[in-house]
This record gives sequence, structure tokens and C-alpha cells, in this order.
Amino acid sequence: MKTTGIKAFLNRKQVNLSLKTYFIDAMGAMAFGLFASLLIGTIFATLGEKTGIPIFHVISEYAKGATGAALGVSIAYALKAPQLVLLSCATAGIAGNALGGPVGAFVASIAAAEAGKLVSKETRVDILVTPGVTIILGVLTAQFAGPAVSAFMTAFGTLIKTATQMQPFFMGILVSALMGIALTLPISSAAICIMLSLDGLAGGAATAGCCAQMVGFAVLSFRENGVGGLLAQGLGTSMLQMSNIVKNPRIWLPPILASMVTGPISTMVFRMENIPAGSGMGTCGLVGPIGVYTAMGGGFSMWLAILLICFVLPAALTWCTGEVLIKAGWIRDGDLKLDL
Repeated sequence: MKTTGIKAFLNRKQVNLSLKTYFIDAMGAMAFGLFASLLIGTIFATLGEKTGIPIFHVISEYAKGATGAALGVSIAYALKAPQLVLLSCATAGIAGNALGGPVGAFVASIAAAEAGKLVSKETRVDILVTPGVTIILGVLTAQFAGPAVSAFMTAFGTLIKTATQMQPFFMGILVSALMGIALTLPISSAAICIMLSLDGLAGGAATAGCCAQMVGFAVLSFRENGVGGLLAQGLGTSMLQMSNIVKNPRIWLPPILASMVTGPISTMVFRMENIPAGSGMGTCGLVGPIGVYTAMGGGFSMWLAILLICFVLPAALTWCTGEVLIKAGWIRDGDLKLDL
């Protein structure tokens, strides 16, 4: 009876203790928070550096400075937090980001949002209790858990980057394929790359994999979705194909195989690099290529790498493999159709 009562209370408060809630919904929303602050700030910083226009640097500093607050609010929104809890999570996000980076903000914001939801509108002094509890739990979590979790993620990211430097061929395949798959799955590849501080060659391989998924699906499904589908997937997200993948997983093979080719080409031939903020974005808003430009600073080799790794090879390889699978009957008419 007691267990039933607790479960009913959690349901009433919309507290859903599940991996989907925290690692799909919250992490997916985290990507929007990152894009609205750190990612766009990085783009403006690059514009300021290359054009010499001071206002771009000013915008960049303010945008990056809002990262913690943007993460807190976006995660709380994904967790269906009431208005007062949602706004209070800005403080939790700021504390988490300051003490543990984006991963610290992620952990602190989840703890703050869920605690705030539990006490929201349960007392007559809700205006004091709800933000108080939300902020206290968020800041305490940021202090005690943020640095440790961030250190673990950074160490793991360093391991991946070191392994990629030592074994660029095999790690190029692995990082490219896995990050590309993560981009299409309903989780955030951008958040993962930023949490892992994935830059350098490993960041370039991640970019190759993400671009292979986006550009690959855009080209593979062009005959069914036209220009609208091309732009929605090529500049938006390949996640749009997730429901079709569930119906016929074979449609995922062409972009995955393309990523397994472009990844090692990226690491061994072009030595393509990226920054953490751009590694997991692919061609979404052209953030991936912009990140490559920020990391490598220009030059013929860099532009050729962007052209081939981010656009030409993913399109050509996916299309060729797709034609083989279509002729084999593994991919049929309607398998890639989107409801646009």
C-alpha cells in the first residue's frame, strides 16, 4: 500500500525514474540548451576572429556565459517542471556548469528539477519553498557530484582521443560509426561530445560519422522526400528517419558503412580535427564544418577535407550502397518516406 502511495505521488508530480527520461529526453533537451548558448557563442567567436568585428566577440562572451542557465532551463523543461521550478533550475545549471562543466550542469539540473517538482505547490509558502529546495539541491549536487562526474567523463574522453592518436585507422572507424549512430538515435551526440571534450582527431572522426548519417540519409531518401527532405535531414537531423529504421533496420546500413569509410579517411589522410562544440553536430546548421574551420584555421587541405568528408563522400558512398540494397530488395519504396 505504501509503495502504491509513493508511486501515485510520483506519477502526480510527473517524476518518471527511467533511463529514457534522463538519457533521451533530458539529454536531447540539453542539446538545445547548448545550441542556444555555447554552440552559437562558438560560431560568433569564430566570426569575430576571422572578420575582426568586435561585436561578434561581445555576443560570443554573453552567449557562452549563459551556458549553465540555458542547460538548466532546457533540462527542466524536458522534465516537465512547473514554471517556478524551471526558472530556479537556471541557478542549478549555472552552479553545475561552473563546478563540473556541461556534465555537471546536466546532473545538477536533473536533481534540482526533480526535487523541485516534488515540493511544488505542496505548501502555502510555495513561492519560497519551491525555489529554495530546487536551488539548494541543485547547488549541493553541483558541489559534490559535478566535479567527480566531469573528471570521469573528461578522463574517458582523453582515453578516446589518445587511442585515436595511437590507432587512427581502427579508432577512426569506431568513433565515426558510434557517434554517427548516436546522432540518429534519440539521444544527443552533441551533448556526448561536449561532455567527453572530444576534439582533435577524435573530434574529426566524430564529425565524419555524424555527417555520414545526415548527408547520407538526405541523399538516400531524396527520391521519396525531395528537396524538403534533403534540407530537413542534411541541415537538420537524421533522427527524422528513426521511425523508419525501427520498421526496416536495413535502411541504416548505407550511412553506417559510409561512416566506417569516411572516419579513417578523416583521421589518416586529412588529419581532420574539430572542437567539442562541433564534433557531434554533423552538418546541422553547418556547425560541424564551422567547428572544423575553428579547429584547423583554414588552408587547402582543410577545405578539401570539409568538402569530401562532410559532403561528397557521405553522399556518394551512401547512394552507391543504397542502390545495391535496393536492387537486393532490402530497401523498398516507402521505406525512407518522411511525413514532412
